[in-house]
Amino acid sequence: MVVTRKPLQGVTNIVRFNWHFYLIASVALTLLFLFQNSIPEPFRFFIFSASILALLTIIVSLAVSYYVYDFTNLYSLNWLPNSDFFKVLNINAGFDETSQIIKGKFPNCDLTICDFYNKEKHTEVSIKRARRAYPPLNQTIQVTTNNFPFKDNTFDYSLAILSAHEIRDKSERVQFFRELNRVTKSDGQIFVTEHLRDLNNFLAYTIGFFHFHSKSTWKETFNLASLSIEKEIKITPFITTFILNKNGDTL
Repeated sequence: MVVTRKPLQGVTNIVRFNWHFYLIASVALTLLFLFQNSIPEPFRFFIFSASILALLTIIVSLAVSYYVYDFTNLYSLNWLPNSDFFKVLNINAGFDETSQIIKGKFPNCDLTICDFYNKEKHTEVSIKRARRAYPPLNQTIQVTTNNFPFKDNTFDYSLAILSAHEIRDKSERVQFFRELNRVTKSDGQIFVTEHLRDLNNFLAYTIGFFHFHSKSTWKETFNLASLSIEKEIKITPFITTFILNKNGDTL
């Protein structure tokens, strides 16, 4: 059965998991509006302008998030080849929005779900709230980023969808992709879907784009993990999927 997302599910989840940020921003802007006459005249214009800019930034980021997560075909996973009767690894970082979609799209695929969330490393409150709202599926296997419990050359396709950016340390990130390299078959492929730290995402999320990695960082990571980019797909102006091949022997 094909899984369909609810209207506004994406942008609603963003607000739901980050409500503290929006609450603080709302309170601050409200107080500035109520007490604007108490602000000395030379500073009033600058504070008012900064408040308007902050409000517009929030509105733009939510509008872009709606476009990306609720309006586009991001979750149709059109870049994924027919996976029926293939072994597929889908690995997340504590919040899994795609495994049920994959199984609904390819009911005969042999899907393995892994979660590398580590509460000691991944301390963002948004992830904790997401896990409470969407508990891991029963068949999910808890793994570490540097040691997957699978034999070499196990999977036809390995997927990391909006998850690998949570690995902030460079050496850990390289080791993670070396593990993906190891467990993926020699003629298999690895799919990595991410926001990039680029101009488009800066215009959408301002300083929030620092949570993403740049294209050059991803390319360096893939190269160090002995992976090459076969194809780069721009799903939206804000989301990129890299299709990776293995380069010879596993490291």
